[in-house]
Amino acid sequence: MSLTVINGLPAHVLFVHFVIVLVPLSALALVVCAAWPAGARRLGLLLPILALVTLASVPVATHAGEWLEQHVGSDPLVRKHAELGDGLLPWALGLFVISVVVWWTTRRSSPAKEGVPSASWAPSVLIRGVVVTLSIAVAVGATVDLYRIGDSGAKAAWQDNYSKTVTQNGG
Repeated sequence: MSLTVINGLPAHVLFVHFVIVLVPLSALALVVCAAWPAGARRLGLLLPILALVTLASVPVATHAGEWLEQHVGSDPLVRKHAELGDGLLPWALGLFVISVVVWWTTRRSSPAKEGVPSASWAPSVLIRGVVVTLSIAVAVGATVDLYRIGDSGAKAAWQDNYSKTVTQNGG
């Protein structure tokens, strides 16, 4: 097993499923935690860990995709998909960085527990507003970019590769 072929199949077609699930999940968790500090406290370290796993999954899928691109015929749809795919890493990095910021600011501003003094620092309304706005922008950007990449990949894989009518052995 390598990061390019798994059980005789191109690894890219398997790894992209991690990215397809993790990017929107991380984006949604980020926005919820940025807008709802109690939710961020409940998730705790899980938010930046989820975003880190998401970040790590992108270059793995991209590497496998580059290998696959070299093993299929030259096609403008494949090239477009590869070009779009190269643009997801900065979005995934943004999800991770802002997730760490949300986690850190929430952790630093935890409310006082009984018998325990409260945190000495609390983000201002302006800082929270900026973090929420950035979270929404990066979450939407990552999700839209992921959709565009997936759509181009589906077109590259399936355009003109199936019958538009039922085949005899199709049931």
